[in-house]
Amino acid sequence: SVAGTQLFSSSPLCVFQLIPLVGVVSFAAVGSVAFSVYSLFSKSDVIINKSGNPEPWETIDPTQPQKLLTIHQKWKPIEELENVKKLTK
Repeated sequence: SVAGTQLFSSSPLCVFQLIPLVGVVSFAAVGSVAFSVYSLFSKSDVIINKSGNPEPWETIDPTQPQKLLTIHQKWKPIEELENVKKLTK
């Protein structure tokens, strides 16, 4: 019984063992918040106010990559789709 209470006491050894855990969890939390803010302000596919623009996909630039990492992406417009898009507007 006495040994069990000593295990959970706040000894300096117990505090030092928690430092790596706190460091890793803090790094992950800061990284996730930083990436969310980066995506919010730099990515055109993240929409906050959908009521201001009911068709937000129309304003996305297809020549700009939307992925975090894009290798050799080439975009060419489809002529038939562009014609249909012009007729419907």
